[in-house]
Amino acid sequence: MLRKLGTVSGLTLASRILGFVRDILLAGTLGAGPVADAFMLAFRLPNHFRAIFAEGAFNAAFLPAWAATDARAGDTTTLGGQVLGWLVLANIALLALAVGATGWMLSLLAPGLSSTDPTWPLTITLTRITFPYLLCMSLVAFLSALLNARDRFAAAAGAPVLLNLCMITALLLGDHYPSAAHAAAWGVLTAGLAQVGFLALAAVRAGIALPRPRLGLSPETGTFFRRLGPAVLTTGALQIAIFADTVIATFLPAGSLSHLYYADRLYQLPIGLLGVALGTVILPEIGRRAALGDDAGMRRVLDRALTICLVVGAPITVIMALLGDWAIQILFVRGAFGLGEARASAQILAAYAVGLVPALGVRSAVAAFHGRGDTRTPLTLLVAATAVNVTLKLVLAPVLGAAGLALATSAGVGLYAALLIRTGRRRGYLQGPKPSAVVVVPLTALTSAAALFRYRAAILDAASSLFGPLAMPLAFLGAALAIAAVHGLAAWAVSTWQQSARAQ
Repeated sequence: MLRKLGTVSGLTLASRILGFVRDILLAGTLGAGPVADAFMLAFRLPNHFRAIFAEGAFNAAFLPAWAATDARAGDTTTLGGQVLGWLVLANIALLALAVGATGWMLSLLAPGLSSTDPTWPLTITLTRITFPYLLCMSLVAFLSALLNARDRFAAAAGAPVLLNLCMITALLLGDHYPSAAHAAAWGVLTAGLAQVGFLALAAVRAGIALPRPRLGLSPETGTFFRRLGPAVLTTGALQIAIFADTVIATFLPAGSLSHLYYADRLYQLPIGLLGVALGTVILPEIGRRAALGDDAGMRRVLDRALTICLVVGAPITVIMALLGDWAIQILFVRGAFGLGEARASAQILAAYAVGLVPALGVRSAVAAFHGRGDTRTPLTLLVAATAVNVTLKLVLAPVLGAAGLALATSAGVGLYAALLIRTGRRRGYLQGPKPSAVVVVPLTALTSAAALFRYRAAILDAASSLFGPLAMPLAFLGAALAIAAVHGLAAWAVSTWQQSARAQ
């Protein structure tokens, strides 16, 4: 697991580093005003649909079915061709609707933006440029599933690097476009095409015969669609909560969407490196073990994944909550992005940090059900969590602004993770982290957070007197490493104690 996780996380880290370079260019050229909001909205819309149809639901339904069929030496060619055919047809229909009725779609999905808004024509233009990215990402999800089912994780994990490279290149060539927003939008579309070509080549090199799209309904394909419905509703419910941020933020002061975007970029970094990477690695493993009836093996895989999320997530929570403003200033304050924008984004990031550990563990906990072909239970549990999430957004946003949206997200994801783990334990799917870790890790996090809060200003003052202009980056690095060291020692002590107890 750690070897596979290292592959996925390492390539994801490379992508995220380039992503921050991309965001630095975006912040410097677009800032956090109305033009930036227009691009963020055009970028978010296809990504919302991608998360529902092209990644979360598709992987949850297809990858375990493919892995189980392959493990039983079944007909994967027919399954792959039929799934691909229906996937392409659905995306073409959605693309035609989005491009042909862009204004209507924006009125429905972003009601806070009206046709009288000065950026309305720009938003429509940018959305028409970026929306075909959804079709590309659907094909990328299909090709990634084929590779992941054969334990080939590198190409799929590395493909997002192309998105950042294409957007960076487009932004650097911004003088050749009508505006920097147009450059970024065309960079998104170019990246989608590049990722499809890259993964298709990787699949061929891996010896995977690419299926030809066809429309049909074999028994295996029927199983896929029976699982897909609840999976779509599950990821759809998650995206409802996320999309509620977009809708509500259009009613908040200008720049709120951009503040959310930059805070979310830092929040998603550990989720991508750890939470999503773990879910990607263990889902085909759970599918194979489920096909072979290895319940004990599935529990070991899941418990190990959830323990990793707790132990690694706790120190990152402290860093995000108390050093997030330093990180945002270091990364983004330049050009059109000033200290005011940094402070607003840091408040949102601190609210996101409250729910980071549950957010890291959700993908692994959901894999306990999806790997067994059960896509209904996560949906049932998510309904309650989404209701709480959206209700809190409506209550907190008028009081706390965009930070209220992030705090509601943390509450919703925390409830969802708790319900998944509780249900998984009752069914014998998992046990979760050992009680000693559940006690020691949060206690260590609270202690390090209190110490950092007390000495934060002194650390920055000392760094300023020693390092001048480099004070904040070096102070951030030193404080983050100190917190990581404290938590690492605590984790080592708990592990050593548990091994000693087992030996006796």
